Amino acid sequence: MTTQKNNAAPIALFDSGAGGIGVLREVKKLLPSEQLTFFGDTANAPYGERPVADIRRLVLYHAARLLESAKALVLACNTATAVAVEELRRLYPRTPIIGMEPALRPATSVKESPTVLVLATAATLHMEKFDHLEEIYAKNATVFKIPAPNIVRLVERGLSDSPEMDAYLDTLLAPFRRDPPDAVVLGCTHFPFASAAILRALGRNVPLFDGAKGTARELARRLAKEGLLAPKGSVGSVTLTASDPRSLPLLASLYCETEI
Repeated sequence: MTTQKNNAAPIALFDSGAGGIGVLREVKKLLPSEQLTFFGDTANAPYGERPVADIRRLVLYHAARLLESAKALVLACNTATAVAVEELRRLYPRTPIIGMEPALRPATSVKESPTVLVLATAATLHMEKFDHLEEIYAKNATVFKIPAPNIVRLVERGLSDSPEMDAYLDTLLAPFRRDPPDAVVLGCTHFPFASAAILRALGRNVPLFDGAKGTARELARRLAKEGLLAPKGSVGSVTLTASDPRSLPLLASLYCETEI
């Protein structure tokens, strides 16, 4: 499959839910002249606990729909990237398909032989793609992989910074409170919204790493390489869409929060 190249066309950003709003913010900051369409599959969130075949089916379906009009696709979701990015690149070889990956490289560079905590969905942590990243970047690091599905659920309920989030993280991260890690990788786009609660649970100002800025930079690089940057003088825009329209106020709220 191919799509017609058109530098005035929009860029689609796709997430399983609301988490990719943080990636949308970084793309908007870096590429203010672009038309950006964000789609959150909030009717089917969270993806991280679904069977891999189910995740792949949802990602391929929504990607095909979004690419009917978009010039590029950003998978603003670590789980969707791990499961389906390679297949999408085979299906759309002429279209920039930009994925997310856990930010292991910068996290493992904070010091010699660091201890790194990776918070992600079970699907992301169990995929071969993550094993490959760990082999490359974490040879001299001690890595603890912690599935944290309830962060996604709480963010989707608008409870990113709440007593409910604190209670969940206090239990999940209790083993690391006495001896905190040197760095924490936020391996799901929902997780940066819970940054304050994560630091409270650890009881220390540990550096947090996520892949949003790197993803935005890679998108800009690919668009420039393919001659797909918006025409000079273009006025950018942001459109928020979701499979469950009831989640649109949450998406708008998160977008406004990240813009402050």
